Amino acid sequence: MARVKRGTVARRRRKKVLKAAKGYVGGRHRLFKTAYETLTRGGAYAWRHRRLRKRDFRRLWNARINAAARMNGTNYSRLMGGLKKAGVQLNRKMLAQIAYDDPAAFAQVAEIAKQAMN
Repeated sequence: MARVKRGTVARRRRKKVLKAAKGYVGGRHRLFKTAYETLTRGGAYAWRHRRLRKRDFRRLWNARINAAARMNGTNYSRLMGGLKKAGVQLNRKMLAQIAYDDPAAFAQVAEIAKQAMN
């Protein structure tokens, strides 16, 4: 029985890991084991934070909408309820952008929501 030499397969695998770890400091880009551990952990954080980013942005948009709504004599929940009753289909991202860039336009949107609630 002949022995199996893993030279090319193992080298290719290690080179792939070390290439991905380019730019890391110290042994993290030089040593296979530490580079692999760092990449694995980094990938886990990246996966998790891609999901958390969506939550974070929604919280930011809600805060901006609420602040703008309060400046127009209502609050977030009444504004959103009024917009739903009025059939206005603006998502939170767009509402927050309007509130941030064009307060006059947001005031008109808030007025539509108030009328729908009455």
